[in-house]
Amino acid sequence: MKKEVHVWYVEMTDPEKIPEQRQSNPGYDLRKVDTVLPELNRFLYVAVGSAWEWNMRLNWTYDDWLTFLDKQDTETWVAYRNGTPVGYFELEKQADGSTEISYFGVLPEFIGQGYGRSLLEDAIYHAWRLSGQRVWLHTCTLDAPQALPNYLSRGLTVFKEEDIEEEVTGELTQPWPKANKPQP
Repeated sequence: MKKEVHVWYVEMTDPEKIPEQRQSNPGYDLRKVDTVLPELNRFLYVAVGSAWEWNMRLNWTYDDWLTFLDKQDTETWVAYRNGTPVGYFELEKQADGSTEISYFGVLPEFIGQGYGRSLLEDAIYHAWRLSGQRVWLHTCTLDAPQALPNYLSRGLTVFKEEDIEEEVTGELTQPWPKANKPQP
């Protein structure tokens, strides 16, 4: 079924606006994924996006994931709390020299505990390291309600808005068939 979705595109064009990284979460640890593992990225995509109707990549084949992840200027970073994944982000350097934070999110179990702030500060910092020109991302009404305020409070500004029709299933994704996981 089709659903009307409002999309915000946000950017940072001045590296002087990179937020100060304040790691105030005990046990927080950020790691770059150095080995291309489609299984890991798919797990993170479903674990984070299951509550927000992320479905664009659900039908990707193993080769689709491999092709996406194996690009030279694509990075995946995972945040942990005492060894447990709490969130992740993917960075893609674009042909125009900018870096897109293509996916970003916190697992539902960790929302509201400050990990989104820490993770976004790290994502912006590492995106600038890849780019040096511009960092951007998009969010929409299908994302967590905290997403846009978090982006704006970290120094990103809206540069474009649009309404689109998104194909959605009407059901939230489960981590596996018949999981029946409660949603936030």
